Amino acid sequence: MEHFNQHEQEYLMAQKRVKEIKGFYIHALVYIVINAGLLLANNRSGADLSNINAYWTAILWGVGLAAHGASVFLPGLIFGADWEQRKIRELMDKNRK
Repeated sequence: MEHFNQHEQEYLMAQKRVKEIKGFYIHALVYIVINAGLLLANNRSGADLSNINAYWTAILWGVGLAAHGASVFLPGLIFGADWEQRKIRELMDKNRK
């Protein structure tokens, strides 16, 4: 029975990981499509594309996208590799009391 639970737990963790990666790829795709559209719209409207103001959306959103990528592909960078598991155990122990 314990082996089944371990296998099920590994499956659920892998499923969660796939959702995280998929979420990042969707975010990256939306970033590319929207910013390409904004660049095209700015170009067609005659906006000065050499002006940094034309790129603030892409720059700031790019920072957010980079942070999202870091959280997905470098999960131990800020909280440590097993932070989530420790926090789950801590909360479960707290709820048992």
